[in-house]
Amino acid sequence: MKVFISVDIEGVCGVVNSDSTGPGGKTYDEARHQMTEEANAAVEGAIAGGATRIVVNDSHGGMNNLLLKQFHPLAEVILGTPKPLMMMQGLNEDCDACMFVGYHSRMHARGILSHTISGGVVSNVWVNGVLCGEIGINAGLAGHFGVPVILTTGDKDAVEEALALLPSVEVAAVKEAVTRYSAKHLHPKTALDLIRTQAERAMQKRSAWQPLVFRPPITMRIEFLNAGMADAAAFLPGALRVDGSVVEYTADDYIIAFQGLRAMITLAGK
Repeated sequence: MKVFISVDIEGVCGVVNSDSTGPGGKTYDEARHQMTEEANAAVEGAIAGGATRIVVNDSHGGMNNLLLKQFHPLAEVILGTPKPLMMMQGLNEDCDACMFVGYHSRMHARGILSHTISGGVVSNVWVNGVLCGEIGINAGLAGHFGVPVILTTGDKDAVEEALALLPSVEVAAVKEAVTRYSAKHLHPKTALDLIRTQAERAMQKRSAWQPLVFRPPITMRIEFLNAGMADAAAFLPGALRVDGSVVEYTADDYIIAFQGLRAMITLAGK
């Protein structure tokens, strides 16, 4: 039983602002320690539920946040960027289940540090007409391989976003946003216990697992923060300019459509 785990940081217990999300931040070291421990808790729950192989992908920023020496010895850990599948690198058709740890809500939604992929570039993303944040986009990528997302952890708004999209997902809310930059938290150890318990519970519900599958053709529609960004994104061959700030990319394969999405975001951010 192979489980893939994608780990972000904004949804980790204790994180409320940019002090915790990157090198040089005054609480970054504490946050990356908790990020590692929450990933470990998911690993432990997965093993208790029957997992025999676990691949963990660092999915935040430069993707070199997880503390490798502190990791559970049964887990394989992917660090660094760029990676072809970015937050989902290491996922393939050999995986039986997928877990999202430390995830956040989409841009314009309530929740701690809510954004979609690049907060300075992306306003909204739709996949085949469905408004999606990173939870939906990445769950669709998992669904391309036939892999269900069985656990999502983060703040209350993130897990509610997951529940609205993923019919068989278990969740663990480790904090509740007061504003975009403040939250009421569980104790960090309590958060670990909750994640561990919910990961094991998710593993035990195999008969209920359902992947999120978007039927091809796959259209990724991006609304950028301004028209200049859309100008740049529209240079991607095959991209379709919809209006001043909206560009689409369509492909018969989800991975190609996803790569088009990432390419447009990169162009727009230059």
